[in-house]
Amino acid sequence: MRNLRLQSRCLAARYGWIVLAISTTGCSGGSFTLLPSGEFLLRETKEVRRAVPPSIPAPRELEKTVLPAYLIQPGDTLLVEPATLDSSLRFPADQTVMPDGTIDLGRFGKLVVAGKTVEQIEQETTAAVRAVEKGAEQINVRLVNPQSAVYYVLGEVSSPGSFPLIGRETVLDGLLAAGGLTDKASLCNIVLSRPSQPGGCRTVMPICYRHITQLGDTSTNFQLMPGDRIVVATRTLSESLLPCMQNCECCKGPQCPCPTPAATMSPATTTYSAGAAMMPVEAAALSESVQPIRVERVEPIEVERVELLPE
Repeated sequence: MRNLRLQSRCLAARYGWIVLAISTTGCSGGSFTLLPSGEFLLRETKEVRRAVPPSIPAPRELEKTVLPAYLIQPGDTLLVEPATLDSSLRFPADQTVMPDGTIDLGRFGKLVVAGKTVEQIEQETTAAVRAVEKGAEQINVRLVNPQSAVYYVLGEVSSPGSFPLIGRETVLDGLLAAGGLTDKASLCNIVLSRPSQPGGCRTVMPICYRHITQLGDTSTNFQLMPGDRIVVATRTLSESLLPCMQNCECCKGPQCPCPTPAATMSPATTTYSAGAAMMPVEAAALSESVQPIRVERVEPIEVERVELLPE
């Protein structure tokens, strides 16, 4: 009995030092600790992610969509100018939308522009100018520096934060813009959450990082929308101890190789949907009424030199 207790103490001492060393100094450059801390997915997040079908109707890398009309918000910069360059109308320089949602039109007053499209602002600006200058011409408004359309990348990335949204970015673009994943990232626990109203339904889509990067699988490389959140969770203790046993349940599915070598040489093309819906009604009607014309090449005619004789 005494020998058994002595052996137990020796084992405890031996392996206690190993556990202590791992928990204090870490493993693989400090990326593993016995009690890791960081960004972990909530139980509710995993449940919502599990409920998302694989064929969710969302735009992806090769099937993108045109974003909704841009709504001006404080911080955006507008350029207000008359339609003709020789106009006598003068406006202040580039207008940054103030926190109260207004821009200053000089002697034409202030105009509330927050929450409106550029087309709406053009109409209201023209009306404000014509209220002072009778018969004034059309006023053009351009968005020169959009600041309010952003997406967020959080968790185990090198440079988390908010990033400006141009309109073509995907999840992979967002992760690279944030500096890529850190060595603590859990490759099976990357999600894209879309903002929703309080008390509304939640949208959390799984991201199969290795499928996107290694297989070129665009199934989860979703197109980013304004306000999207990409969250990269921290590896759990079990993932750190058994990296080869990581099983991404949300990323299972057959991966079929291309049947012929020629198919591998064809570049993938990106298509955009809802383009016709963004076209003005007049332009759409005009495009339907105009018939295609055939243009033939005309050979040049050689002209001999002609001399004018004096009268």
